[in-house]
Amino acid sequence: MDAAELGRRTRITLRDRVRRVRGSLILSVQAAVAAGLAWYVAHNLLGHYQPFFAPIAAVVTLAISVGQRMRRAAEIVAGNAVGILLGELLILVIGRGAWQVSLVVLLAINLAIFIGGSASLVTQAASSGILVATLLPITSDYYLSRFVDAVVGGGIALLVMALLLPLNPLTEVKRAVGPLMDSLADGLHHAADALAHGDAAAAQDALDRMREAESHLRAFGESLKASKELATIAPLHWGKHGLLQAYIEAADHLARSLRNSRVLVRRIVSMIRDRETVPAALVEAVHALAQSVSSLRRELADAVEPEQAAQAAVRAVREAREAHQAGLEFSGEVVFAQVRSTATDLLRAAGMSREDAERQVRRAVGRIDHPGTSRSAGGSPEKSG
Repeated sequence: MDAAELGRRTRITLRDRVRRVRGSLILSVQAAVAAGLAWYVAHNLLGHYQPFFAPIAAVVTLAISVGQRMRRAAEIVAGNAVGILLGELLILVIGRGAWQVSLVVLLAINLAIFIGGSASLVTQAASSGILVATLLPITSDYYLSRFVDAVVGGGIALLVMALLLPLNPLTEVKRAVGPLMDSLADGLHHAADALAHGDAAAAQDALDRMREAESHLRAFGESLKASKELATIAPLHWGKHGLLQAYIEAADHLARSLRNSRVLVRRIVSMIRDRETVPAALVEAVHALAQSVSSLRRELADAVEPEQAAQAAVRAVREAREAHQAGLEFSGEVVFAQVRSTATDLLRAAGMSREDAERQVRRAVGRIDHPGTSRSAGGSPEKSG
């Protein structure tokens, strides 16, 4: 590795690290504010001498529930409180030892399950109970104070999350949808380039990377749930519901476009391996789909009418029609159909009704000269891969 390459990689690494720090800045500020407030309330207002559980509970609640919904954060608070309460009460009565620890864990887990808690609540209840039962001194000066501290710290964390320094739901959604749409656009561009150069390995690589985008799709779905809840409970962001709606309505159609695109790229791999005819217009059609995805990401982020995304999707269908008219073989015809399906998905993601999207695609397809090749707009001849 030469010095220039090493320098380039170092810059990329530093840039990525700075970006990660910026992305986590609000969390670190939330944690710092919540920890300080929790200590102040427990120590200065409630008079607890060493209320270390208060700031710990605040930070744990924020750290474990990052990117999750408020329900998850509330469960962390409840789990901490349940475990600490059981630990304090039982150890004061039955003393400390191996079987006492086992009893605390048994009761904490079953109580958490009984009240309907998730795995997060169960884990926090058990671990907090163990902490109290094994590490902390038994003294009458601290009767139930640690339980109170845990409730104070967790409650302040929820307050900071919802009211004082709430995450911007739009920012979180944009951050989550970005990798998904980038993966889709890049995969289509790379597949189109591979088709143009007859490179089956490159096309397969594009397909593999698009399959990995399922994790981005799941992250986007979770982010939408969390952001909808945050926009409801955080007064500072009550006005964001309308802007979030565009992403909510686009979510299912983006998922379909990803899966239809994978079918498309898989057939591109087959086209190349089978040495089928590749009209230049078909390559342009796939590039146009990628451009539609990129434009849609930008226009959703800017909260403007996604006109460029719609235009690129329609252009993709027109280019695919030109390729069809020039002559396609079996896998090429599947790619043609998948371009139409994916374009319909992207038009729907851009806010069009089903009727309008299908009408746009039908107009772009026009009259099919070859008999037996006509399919309904948005139709797909094979299942997604």
